[in-house]
Amino acid sequence: MRAAGAAPERITRTNYKHAYWTAAQMVTHHTVNGCNLRPGDLLGTGTLSGPTLDQACALIELTTGGKNPIQLANGESRTWLEDGDTIVLRGWCQKEGAARIGFGECVGTVLPAAA
Repeated sequence: MRAAGAAPERITRTNYKHAYWTAAQMVTHHTVNGCNLRPGDLLGTGTLSGPTLDQACALIELTTGGKNPIQLANGESRTWLEDGDTIVLRGWCQKEGAARIGFGECVGTVLPAAA
């Protein structure tokens, strides 16, 4: 898609409301185990898939274990990431009456395995 100048395609979207643990529970878990959390530390939550397939956030879920490839707008399909694929993650929190906060974009490209 990049070589053809096609725009990136969103394949999934979810919401933190589907998280198993709340942020307070994660902080508590870290602090009782001796983790020295400091202001500005980032906590990774893992994959936040929703309850329905269209809210799945891992390709293994989106493709039901690789059985149903996802179709991209340019006619390509994906079951797994391929060499040259670029992934863009965006995350933010927002609430009416409060400032929206986020971490911008996290971008990575899958490179071929080293020889």
